[in-house]
Amino acid sequence: MTDVVPFTVDISDAQIDDLRQRLNNTRFPEPETVEDWSQGAPLSYVQDVTNYWADEYDWTTRQAGLNRFPQFKTQLDDLDIHFIHARSPHDNALPLLMTHGWPGSVVEFMKVIEPLTNPPDGSDAFHVVCPSLPGYGWSDKPSVTGWSVQHIARAWTELMARLGYDRYVAQGGDWGSAVTAGIGAIDPDHCAAIHLNMIIAPPGKDMLADLTDAEKKSLEDYSFHDQWGTGYSKQQSTRPQTLGYSLVDSPVGQMAWIIEKFWQWTDCDGHPENALTRDEMLDNVMLYWLPGNGASSGRLYWESFNNRSFDKVVVPTCVSVFPKEIFRPSRRWAEPHYDIHYWNELDKGGHFAAFEQPDMFVNELRAAFRTFR
Repeated sequence: MTDVVPFTVDISDAQIDDLRQRLNNTRFPEPETVEDWSQGAPLSYVQDVTNYWADEYDWTTRQAGLNRFPQFKTQLDDLDIHFIHARSPHDNALPLLMTHGWPGSVVEFMKVIEPLTNPPDGSDAFHVVCPSLPGYGWSDKPSVTGWSVQHIARAWTELMARLGYDRYVAQGGDWGSAVTAGIGAIDPDHCAAIHLNMIIAPPGKDMLADLTDAEKKSLEDYSFHDQWGTGYSKQQSTRPQTLGYSLVDSPVGQMAWIIEKFWQWTDCDGHPENALTRDEMLDNVMLYWLPGNGASSGRLYWESFNNRSFDKVVVPTCVSVFPKEIFRPSRRWAEPHYDIHYWNELDKGGHFAAFEQPDMFVNELRAAFRTFR
């Protein structure tokens, strides 16, 4: 099955009515014993967002925003995979494959697709392909084990070939970074270069004796994350099925599970709405709630944390380091593991770079891939 079939997001009134009914009948927990985010998403904020979601959030308008980009489905192995395919009006545009992670979705790229496909200078143009990971958004949910990041990387190379792109570049953050690195390892004949906004590159033992101040801060921040911010990944990498029942049954549970990460991982100065609007966050939550993929999205952790064999990246690698990223290696940490051709450290932005800082993100991709056209 190699057909590429047009797809339109079309949610029924019954689904939205069901959502509102659930929101209005939410059973909230007792008030917390703290007045901040230290025990998770605060009750007062979650209640405020819940009321907004039920009474003011306009899915009809938000759905139209999603549908302004051409979308498709195609079968890769045993799954129908959803993807955006926005071709540039410039024929010489460079094909660009962008992959999201958890708890993101293709919504992360909504603000960058248009400037990437139709820039002021046509020589910077890209044809943009944004797939939804298996078990995310409107891609099918795997019914068997085996859909690790390595499997996804192989599927994405087939997707680009099916779309007729013999030469392309790839970009990713979070799980998208792992998938993109995998593509850079297995498809050097077609993938000209990759760009990562989250790069995993721990320091070598010989580097620990002379750490710079920035490197020390990076290790301190990651140590804090490891102690206080990894409960979600431990649960999703061990028992995603158990977690999934509550996420698929309760829209508020799914929303709080995701919005806490927007608070923790964005450059938001203590409040997620300093980085993203409430509508933008709910747009992303809707791509988890509507398809009911609380378990299937988390299962990528189970698949990939228990299968950590990665091939060496052999294509040129470009890196943009945003200051509130979860892990921020230095260039010297990364160079033994990647063929670094571009490295830039930004002064604003966090884990969801394209979502938080679209202008910076677009400029980074233009600069990073300019020499590979």
